[in-house]
Amino acid sequence: MKIEQIYTGCIAHAAYYIENNGEAAIFDPLREVQPYIDRAKKDNAKIKYVFETHFHADFVSGHLDLMKKAGAQIVFGPTAKPAYEAITAEDGQVFKIGNYSIKVIHTPGHTMESTTYLLVDENGKEHGIITGDTLFIGDVGRPDLAQHVIADLTEEKLAAHLFDSLRNKIMPLSDDLIVYPNHGAGSACGKNMSKETTDTLGNQKKVNYALNPNLSKEEFIKVLLSGLMPPPGYFPQNVLMNIKGYESFDDVKQKGTRALSVREFEAAANETQALVIDTRDAQTFAKGFIPNSINIGIDGSFATWVGTLVPSVKQELLIVADNGREEEVITRLARVGYDNALGYLKGGFNEWKAAGIETDEIISVDVEEFAKKMETEKINILDVRKASEFYSEHIVDAISGPLDSVNDSMTLIDKQKTYYVHCAGGYRSMVFISILRARGYRNLIDVKGGFTEIKKNTKFKITDYVCPTTML
Repeated sequence: MKIEQIYTGCIAHAAYYIENNGEAAIFDPLREVQPYIDRAKKDNAKIKYVFETHFHADFVSGHLDLMKKAGAQIVFGPTAKPAYEAITAEDGQVFKIGNYSIKVIHTPGHTMESTTYLLVDENGKEHGIITGDTLFIGDVGRPDLAQHVIADLTEEKLAAHLFDSLRNKIMPLSDDLIVYPNHGAGSACGKNMSKETTDTLGNQKKVNYALNPNLSKEEFIKVLLSGLMPPPGYFPQNVLMNIKGYESFDDVKQKGTRALSVREFEAAANETQALVIDTRDAQTFAKGFIPNSINIGIDGSFATWVGTLVPSVKQELLIVADNGREEEVITRLARVGYDNALGYLKGGFNEWKAAGIETDEIISVDVEEFAKKMETEKINILDVRKASEFYSEHIVDAISGPLDSVNDSMTLIDKQKTYYVHCAGGYRSMVFISILRARGYRNLIDVKGGFTEIKKNTKFKITDYVCPTTML
């Protein structure tokens, strides 16, 4: 059977393309749909259907633009109520793509409309299942997201539904089926996903804790709900965009890629409530940046961190980027629903600096200098990695202040004192410092290379235990 996984690592997302006999289907597409259209054109195929496994929380799907541009019909599973034209399929309903068959299997639990699609080839052989967030490799979808949109859908209720879906709909299927999930490791839609992006269902029955047949429903619910971190704030906003509809990506891109002169950029920054996001490398940013701008580097989990740190998808944004990467920035913002970029600084930061306008800098020291400072005086060390990373191992006497809880973490900091700030590799520490810099915290020093480099230096004392009550 001809099926192609289209994986986007920065948001750990997998879309799927299948084609047979001149007809094609896309499953869970990203916001920018032209690559799918080009892919079908290469096969001289028409995109007949866009199948959605559920209303996504971690990204805005491209289903509406595919419907408009390719004439595809949108298909959701049972109980879905989108605010636009779409097919709400029945459990067991079969759709045809050429000589292939796509069978709808309603698998509520992650959300109530969550659906798995069984792929059957031209000979009637069952090939695989596109599972969305119902079943990952090594994990299953978290059941606490829908309650942020519909209050009475508690995580316990959804977890119970997921148990029934797995036991009654997924586990009875053939072991040789290939599992095609919507996400891999790094996604916030689960807690224990593998780096592998496909597997056989038979192997998952052996290794995936959620498919353990010895777990009672009560035990399943308990283990599934344990250790869940709060989802990023943009998740429920993306769900509503996927339900209600959104602005065309082409319009978002046109608006966001408007080149602004230094004066136009400065005026927009002063006259609107726009947030300036500088997407350059952390160390490049440290050497010079526009005052009050926030550094979230494009070469990292950019969209996820924007979604975690910028509370509203409606926030107006102004972009500073490396030359030639402006469209990439706008695309990655749009994937998670941040559609209100007003434009970017033409010529980048160098143009701003050449204009003689005020700039700012952040002190960044290497690990050797950091170690020498520790040897000569008592210093304050702030570790902005996740609490779980800190708990695993950290510098003795360091304070845990995770970036993903920045508003809580900043309460640990005395503005009058100097802190050396590190993360794992140098990305998150600069994000953290830039946010606090914009809030008036001037005494934060970045440690280049983060904990990765710190562990290589024998001068540091590393511990692997901290009382959990001291962690944020």
